[in-house]
Amino acid sequence: MAEMQTEREAVTAPSDVIIETRNLSRVYPGVTALDQVNYRVWRNKVNVLIGENGAGKSTMMKMLAGVETPSGGEILLDGKPVSLTSTHQAEKHGISIIFQELNLFPNMNVMDNIFIANEFFQRGRINEKYQYQLAKALLERLELDVDPYTQLNELGIGHQQLVEIARALSKDTRVLIMDEPTSALSQSEVKVLFNVIEQLKRRGVTIIYISHRLEELMEIGDHITIFRDGRFISAREVSEASVPWIIEQMVGDKKKHFDYQPAPQGETVLEVSGLTALRQNGGYRLKDVTFNLRKGEVVGIYGLLGAGRTELFKGLIGLMGCQQGSVTLNGECLDRHNFQQRLKKGIALVPEDRQAEGMVQLMSIKTNMTLSALSLRGFRWAFNRLSPAKEQSDVERMIQQLAIKVSDSDLPITSLSGGNQQKVVLGKALLTEPEVVLLDEPTRGIDVGAKTDVYHLIGRMAQQGLAVMFSSSELDEVMALADRVLVMADGGITADLPRAEVTREKLIRASTPHE
Repeated sequence: MAEMQTEREAVTAPSDVIIETRNLSRVYPGVTALDQVNYRVWRNKVNVLIGENGAGKSTMMKMLAGVETPSGGEILLDGKPVSLTSTHQAEKHGISIIFQELNLFPNMNVMDNIFIANEFFQRGRINEKYQYQLAKALLERLELDVDPYTQLNELGIGHQQLVEIARALSKDTRVLIMDEPTSALSQSEVKVLFNVIEQLKRRGVTIIYISHRLEELMEIGDHITIFRDGRFISAREVSEASVPWIIEQMVGDKKKHFDYQPAPQGETVLEVSGLTALRQNGGYRLKDVTFNLRKGEVVGIYGLLGAGRTELFKGLIGLMGCQQGSVTLNGECLDRHNFQQRLKKGIALVPEDRQAEGMVQLMSIKTNMTLSALSLRGFRWAFNRLSPAKEQSDVERMIQQLAIKVSDSDLPITSLSGGNQQKVVLGKALLTEPEVVLLDEPTRGIDVGAKTDVYHLIGRMAQQGLAVMFSSSELDEVMALADRVLVMADGGITADLPRAEVTREKLIRASTPHE
């Protein structure tokens, strides 16, 4: 460890360090999230921080942003110890954060979300005209064609992510922390963000950048630091690093590898015919979507942001109304069935936005995991309480099967890292004992090691005879996992390709919206 630390200190002169932590620790009940970490942030650079889910990255960022307070150690800013006990205090020191999970207000408009708690006043009143013009300029800078008065909940999750970035850019920031900023963005939006980052660097802003997309880190980063199991592991200049080296440092002795193994396919379990959903302001959310899904089959859905992938899943499980078409499961028409009824029939959904739609933050890990199964599995109520033995055994089985890093399932779900929260949501779906599993971006915000865990889980589900559909914005992921790929654009299916016919060129061509 001392040798690694020496390697890191040799990267550049200490005077170029803007933030430094010394023996920084953060302990939660039963879990040490950070263990005496010495970490440096280099001035006016893109400081890449990477590690598996649960490595301590987000915990470190929360302490630098004033969201969490250290259990031990100290934080230095420009060489001087500082106490960052709130986000307001951190912002006074010029440190802002874009959280991995959106931290916005869906019932407010875009402009108010950008300037909340940072309003511009004139003569004791908010200068709304000035804020509107500034918000419009920030959105144009991010190439987001949205009126600042638009209600936030009218935007997709990718556009909401850009609003979150606009809010951070509206502040007088010296250090900008970006925790998975591209997890919900399309490739074109990622390029826009990278241009913004380069502009910020030229203006003297230091960036701390967390992502699990390794190629992205190699493109945008200047320095890379790797955490594992709450400890500092290694650091290098990005120009001296390689993807194999990064993976080796991240996973250590743990072998992470996935080999595609096709499962035996049975009869057709899901039939979708002509599914169509209209937008309120005209146009289609889904347009004449038709396909079949067989037992043991893994079907990937590829498409750009706004192609209709999430809308398709919501239409299949009854969370979104469709004006035309039909959904049939095992020969039974589900068109008149609501979400709860379709869940009982055997369709389960892991939503794209786990925070808003996949979990209840005030509840424990155990309760979150068993929520969907309560009315489906015959849990018996006695004196208004669940059967503790049944609940505990199912939860422990899922924790082991999904390799969830947790010391106690009674802890709040918010005590887990983002990737482990995602695994809890996966476990919740599996406890309903479904026949069809819909996974909407199941690896969004998950590290390379945890991604492999999810890949193996998908393979096991198929081997057990489940029909699996997953959506992904990553070409390589779709090509590696799927027996068959459906490509979507403008709400419709533009290609249905068996694995043997799938190429990157075909997927990209079919996913491009056209007249």
